[in-house]
Amino acid sequence: MRITAPGIDFDAIRTEFALDGDFPAAALAEADGARDGFAADRVDRTDLSLVTIDPPTSMDLDQALHLERADAGFVLHYAIADVAAVVRPGGSLDAETRRRGQTYYLPDGSVPLHPRVLSEGASSLLPDQVRPAALWRIDLDENAEPVAVDVRRALVRSVARFDYAGVQADHRRGTLHSSISALPEFGRLRAASALRRGAIELKLPEQAVVADGAGWRLEVEPRTEADDWNAEVSLLTGMCAARMMLDARIGLVRTLPPAPDDAVAALRRSARSLGLPWPEDVPVGSMLAGLDPNTPEALAMMSDATALLRGADYAAFDGGAPDLTVHAGIGAPYAHVTAPLRRLGDRFATEVCLAVCSGEEVPWWVRQALPRLPDTMRGSDQLAGKVDRACVDLAEVSVLADRVGETFDAVVLRSAERKRDAEVFVLDPIVVARCAGDPPEGVRVPVRLVSADAVTRRVQFAYEL
Repeated sequence: MRITAPGIDFDAIRTEFALDGDFPAAALAEADGARDGFAADRVDRTDLSLVTIDPPTSMDLDQALHLERADAGFVLHYAIADVAAVVRPGGSLDAETRRRGQTYYLPDGSVPLHPRVLSEGASSLLPDQVRPAALWRIDLDENAEPVAVDVRRALVRSVARFDYAGVQADHRRGTLHSSISALPEFGRLRAASALRRGAIELKLPEQAVVADGAGWRLEVEPRTEADDWNAEVSLLTGMCAARMMLDARIGLVRTLPPAPDDAVAALRRSARSLGLPWPEDVPVGSMLAGLDPNTPEALAMMSDATALLRGADYAAFDGGAPDLTVHAGIGAPYAHVTAPLRRLGDRFATEVCLAVCSGEEVPWWVRQALPRLPDTMRGSDQLAGKVDRACVDLAEVSVLADRVGETFDAVVLRSAERKRDAEVFVLDPIVVARCAGDPPEGVRVPVRLVSADAVTRRVQFAYEL
């Protein structure tokens, strides 16, 4: 059954979190008059048949790729929008983007990091448009492991725009565009590499609020193999960038500490209680990857495994290396460099990599900004998480407002803890909420809707034997 809620006011959330879509006049003027500040330094690579893969409604296209099979393995070309070419250091637009930190996405539209004339226009890698880019070339062996990496400024042109569902459908039909025909093989090899590194991927359902006629509904965010293959391109580039910056002893990386022993021990206890086999010699990531994510037990196990991925942060360094250099969830050093239209730190990390590859000094404005970037990115990430949660919570309350007292089917993601109710995943409508009554973890149970409070944006269920 599809349940739709009319007239949800997401502007209230914009107001609550002080998200202002308007830019200062001086910043808009800079964006309107922006010109490529590195035009003389670019190589012309418009000969590459690059393509983009993004959600169908996206206009801020940061990345375009070309992947081909080679005698020794693969050659990946990955073009990233060159935002530093159009944002003047120390200018009004630079200051405004540093204040915002990133683009904030709400169901009815975004609050962009950059004015749309840039992020959805002159800097976006839209099809059939010549654009300035930071062009990565990564040579890989037969196992899709990198053997040589380079990044330089270039002019590029995307020849086609795809979305994930379309790429998946083309793969099934055997009609993938020649620029990504090697993507499925590459993606599978990189996924195998992730398991060897000890990476941990949690396949939990992600709620999405989507337009439905004049109203809104909740659904599980669709994810295809094509999503995973494309994500591996970005992850690989981020790992190469982090290694480059660490070797040069300057940059900005993402970090996540290894899970403490007691968290892993607790997860093993959860596996035993859920009846899930986990041999002692099998790493966490491999065990989770072997689960069928559609079963109640697997959903509960992956929900418990989120305890292993706490403490993500940013580390800036100049002249040394941070105490923690790896991202335990990825199993390697990692940096954000592939979404500069949407994320502030990517612009600065990319500049470090460009300078390292060209043998030039890292620009003064990058060195000056590095120490402050972790705080900026940490704060904007936290705000983005709150905004996402508020939008979903508001939609949950709205779709359930007139159904208090009804019973729903749910999977128990977490059993009750001291001072906290259980957490359940209601199957229709798609809702994740607290549940009183201590239902058993990892099973499907009926739960009764106790309240859907529009003021607190909180939904409460109860499990009654």
